[in-house]
Amino acid sequence: MYKAPRGTSDILPQEQPYFSYIEQKAIDLCRLYGYLPIETPVFEDAGLFKRSVGEETDIVDKEMYIFKDKGGSELALRPEGTAPVCRAYIQHGMHNLPQPVKLYYTASLFRYERPQAGRFRQHHQFGAEAIGDGDPAVDAELIDMVWKLITGLGIGDVVLYMNSIGCPECRPGYLDQLEKYYGGQTDVMCADCKTRLVKNPLRLLDCKNNSCTPLVDQAPKSTEYLCAGCADHYGSLKRYLELLKVPYTENAMLVRGLDYYTKTVFEIQPIEEKGAQVTIAGGGRFDGLIEMLGGKPTPAIGFAAGIERIMLNLKKQGVPVPEAAGPVVFVAYAGSQAKDRALVITSALREYGIAAVQSLSDRSLKAQMRQAAGMKVTYTMIVGEEEIKSNTITVKNMLLGSQQAVSFADFSSMLSTIRGGM
Repeated sequence: MYKAPRGTSDILPQEQPYFSYIEQKAIDLCRLYGYLPIETPVFEDAGLFKRSVGEETDIVDKEMYIFKDKGGSELALRPEGTAPVCRAYIQHGMHNLPQPVKLYYTASLFRYERPQAGRFRQHHQFGAEAIGDGDPAVDAELIDMVWKLITGLGIGDVVLYMNSIGCPECRPGYLDQLEKYYGGQTDVMCADCKTRLVKNPLRLLDCKNNSCTPLVDQAPKSTEYLCAGCADHYGSLKRYLELLKVPYTENAMLVRGLDYYTKTVFEIQPIEEKGAQVTIAGGGRFDGLIEMLGGKPTPAIGFAAGIERIMLNLKKQGVPVPEAAGPVVFVAYAGSQAKDRALVITSALREYGIAAVQSLSDRSLKAQMRQAAGMKVTYTMIVGEEEIKSNTITVKNMLLGSQQAVSFADFSSMLSTIRGGM
């Protein structure tokens, strides 16, 4: 028997209300802030991610789904959403538009990693990017939007962590200090961190291995090595967030997991939980990415939120979500002639904008009524021999248990009554 591949899941009808609730809340909020939708391909040139995410990151080194198509091109299933949006920004000349260009997306992402709570090998993200403006007020506005999204969904007991990891001017000096600090600790470092020390020292601060946690806690802090420009940017951002009344906690060890980040980085996590696997939303500034991909020097900032991770927290905290709208009317019948009439009635209901279903198999009227009750419809319309003779429809209110015969002459007014109560 075939099953969904490991690390993937079917999104069944009972889960769909969560996805719809999260996505609609996010879309509505993005529109309030002036963001417009964009959709990029599920697969891209693999070089796009190798170049942007960083060849020494776990995503590129271990997790990307890479394949060659029939033309010999090396492609990759999309592991993250920012690089494709930046590629589209460059390709379609969006630098000619009023800046910043504000874009949001919902995307399926693919990473070959160990499946964990709220994160699968195919998972879904909602993200947004503001491209073309380096002012810290843009950072503050986007973080304000993310904070309102998570708390507005009803998720409580969360904390916004924030840090600045500097820019190409000041980061090299900070990395030198990291290398000196960790260079004397190799005897207690995990194997991955020994590799990171040589290839990508900043990733040392992202290690969640128990043997490395004490080292991370005592490591040099990026904010102590910021240049004047980065320090001013970070200070202004904090002041703007205070003006917007967005609570934040500075976390000097926060670096995020992608190489393209500069200056601002942030994450929203549950207060009582620790580790990268619990992050609900996160992002940061990527001022060099557009240029790295062949565009003009262009500042930018963005975020992404895992939809499955949000859903996990909604369920954990018992946050109710609107149920998916089901059919309002069930049309039941008894007899072949009545079946023809039921088809016409069901069609008329749908044309009038009323969600309706009909039993299409010749089951007993009792079985059809059980089906109607199981579907939790508001009304059941019944057509049998007596209704055919009298040119009426029996309408049963399933909530009240009452029923009445309605003539076809009053059918239109009856439809208006039903639609008015929807």
